[in-house]
Amino acid sequence: MTDRSPEPVGFFTAIWRQLPVLLWLTVLWMLLWGQFTVLAFLTGLVAAIAVTTVFHLPVVELSRRLNLWYALVFVVTFLGGLVRGSLSVAWQVLDLRRQPGTAVIGVQLRTDDDLLMAHTAITCSLIPGSLVLDADRDRRILYLHIIGVRGEKEIEANRRETLLWEARLTRAFGSREQLQRLRQAQEAEVS
Repeated sequence: MTDRSPEPVGFFTAIWRQLPVLLWLTVLWMLLWGQFTVLAFLTGLVAAIAVTTVFHLPVVELSRRLNLWYALVFVVTFLGGLVRGSLSVAWQVLDLRRQPGTAVIGVQLRTDDDLLMAHTAITCSLIPGSLVLDADRDRRILYLHIIGVRGEKEIEANRRETLLWEARLTRAFGSREQLQRLRQAQEAEVS
């Protein structure tokens, strides 16, 4: 058995591999500064290269697959979820007759990809009415704090909603293997 240590890569090769992360960090830089200018782009790119070079972030393994239809479905349903969640939380605040119930639930995810797990957690946290408290990476469980719960029916509805977000994200951005695992898990749940 031979020792296969990774061969060293050049500076520009490393930057090319990190291109999606560099672009995302540059966009974040521009959003933070509130400026969409050439200077903001260039300084953001320099900052992103410095951060990824100094801190040696791992290469983000993307599935290299994007289904535009399911990405559009995700964006539209996400915007709908934002509106629905905002209205629901606003109603719970204004309804003086009763306090909104709360619960902490665990949701067992069906895919085993860290990036999809992170995107699912972020999506659930961005929609008003739920917040991810913890993510158990090894067991693939998200723990969410939810409001507006009156019984087991609402708890199960929130679990199903979280799994729906995971499924939408997997259909839009997941690899073929992740899609296959998702289908198998969904078929196992039905039977």
